[in-house]
Amino acid sequence: MTTPTASAAPTTTRLRDLVAEIRETVGRGLAPGPTARLVAKNLAPHLCAPDLLTDAQCEGDPDHYRQHVLHAESDGSFSVVALVWLPGQVTPIHDHVSWCVTGVHQGEEHERRYRLVPYGGSARLVATEDVVNPVGAVSAFAPPGDIHLVRNGGTGTALSLHVYGADISRLGTSIRRVYSAPADC
Repeated sequence: MTTPTASAAPTTTRLRDLVAEIRETVGRGLAPGPTARLVAKNLAPHLCAPDLLTDAQCEGDPDHYRQHVLHAESDGSFSVVALVWLPGQVTPIHDHVSWCVTGVHQGEEHERRYRLVPYGGSARLVATEDVVNPVGAVSAFAPPGDIHLVRNGGTGTALSLHVYGADISRLGTSIRRVYSAPADC
């Protein structure tokens, strides 16, 4: 598995405002699912705003999708990350270390969702849904049940903001576990 490139860049006023809104929401101390849904409401109005990110935070990498850590809360309670996808770039099938909110800022992301089903003495990964997330689309989820693969199936750059309930600057990634593709893909 390739680890996405991490970077840090100066922040914008709009991003600082978004972080303050997320901080207030996370500070309520709610369970992961409700927290993710409320953070999604914080993120949605900021998507597509031209003053949200700097030019450097929108740069991709020709080898794999690029991760820009925009903010990591000092107590480790959440991080805000921009992921930049050039055409054809893809994640492995994976799940996450914490609750997550994603919002498409530019382009579109193609997502294949999976679930584990009992199979003999173990479990089998089954594709359940293919989703195209256009500009402005926001998703919120919390483990378990957060297994997916994400790719840029378009012809231009895709950029999404991700908010995780963990310190991604310390962990390096939000991926908890990588799965093998099912035989019927």
